[in-house]
Amino acid sequence: MTSSSDSTADHIVLDAIGSALLALPGDARIALAYSGGLDSTVLLDAAVRVAGPARCVALHVHHGLSPNADRWLAHCESTARACGVSFEARRVEVTREPGESVEALARDARYRALEAMCERHGAATLWLAQHADDQAETVLLQLLRGAGVAGLAAMAQERAEGVSMVPRARPLLHLLRGQLEAYARSLDLRWIEDESNTDTRYARNALRHDVIPALAVHFPGFRDALARTARHAASAQRLLDDLAELDMRTVTRDEGRALSQAALLALDDERALNVLRFWMRTLGLPTASAGRLTDALRQLRDASGDHRLRVDHAGQCLRLYRGEIYWEAGDSADSADETALAVRPPSELAWRGEEVWRLPLWRGSFVFVPAAGDAPDAVSEALLQQAPLTARSRAGGERMRVAPHGPTRTLKNLFQELGVPSWKRDVPLVYLGDHLLFVPLIGLNRDALRGEAPLRTGQPSRRIEWRPDLIVA
Repeated sequence: MTSSSDSTADHIVLDAIGSALLALPGDARIALAYSGGLDSTVLLDAAVRVAGPARCVALHVHHGLSPNADRWLAHCESTARACGVSFEARRVEVTREPGESVEALARDARYRALEAMCERHGAATLWLAQHADDQAETVLLQLLRGAGVAGLAAMAQERAEGVSMVPRARPLLHLLRGQLEAYARSLDLRWIEDESNTDTRYARNALRHDVIPALAVHFPGFRDALARTARHAASAQRLLDDLAELDMRTVTRDEGRALSQAALLALDDERALNVLRFWMRTLGLPTASAGRLTDALRQLRDASGDHRLRVDHAGQCLRLYRGEIYWEAGDSADSADETALAVRPPSELAWRGEEVWRLPLWRGSFVFVPAAGDAPDAVSEALLQQAPLTARSRAGGERMRVAPHGPTRTLKNLFQELGVPSWKRDVPLVYLGDHLLFVPLIGLNRDALRGEAPLRTGQPSRRIEWRPDLIVA
């Protein structure tokens, strides 16, 4: 016989799911992050009951951190199939670097995998199973870590985590774990227990097992109080983001990929740090610590000329070039430009009059524009057909002659002379056979034209242009 408390829990959970469902179109596909634990098991069961199995897809991430991970995967798949729900799982590897948290690395890897699976299934939203106890733990952890406003905002009920990401929602965020457990027991649901949840070497588990029970005795309403703190912090963060967006209008350069050093330093420290945090989020970089950002701002204020900054974060280094600040892959101990070059496989074209040569790996195209035969940057069609054209990555050290009777110069020197920042120098080089023919942002290599008769008016000729994609996925 079902108790009244179990019946109440059933209504509370189903009402929460129904409220979340009202915010979606009637045919929207719902992705459910399904680990197999209590919380996600309740989320899956309630979503199927309210939305129907056809609209749901259960997504599981296999971290491989536990010896039981394969068994958990099998349990999740069989449970989802029994519910009539589509299921997909992905395996991820979590490699710990010195000083990094396994919890944070596993969480980041999990969200990346979930995002990829959501895209594959055309999900309109990703539902996560966090609840009020999780929220309280997160706020406490952030307080103890000395987090700023963004950290104290903790988990939002609904949030679009990024421009390219599916919106995430937490329908159960205002419910207690006890209510979810009552729901699960009333329906005799089966779930798995992660043995690592009892390991108090992890900060969250220490709070859950040692601190929160004591708080519940002395401060029974602490969960509601911490939830209010998170909401206040979220409101404050929205105001800070609004201010950052206003400041970014005067500070950003190159469509947000760089910042003006002078414009940034014209702001006081608090606003400048706020801009740096916001900018890093727009670039998809994890937010750096307050200490690292403060040090970066100090170096920028002390910098003169193209000062070499010593700021490294998340595999990127902060660079300063001709008054513009940008992030570049690599380490600040390495010199700029050559260290950031990506190596892509070469692409070949036997040119026979094509107007466009699409290069997806480079996110752009070479365009062969008809040109007057005597134009200074024209190449005869006959020359273009003499040998295959090859698009290659820069290797460093390449040289070319930009003037017919001038000296040969390295590409690095030419880029510097033209004021091309190093984050724009990773471009495909066009070779005609074994000879460098064309470099985007610089032009034709006159050495490749030696021995060619001067072009005549009316001679079929082309001008080569490099056009990056307007939208980068």
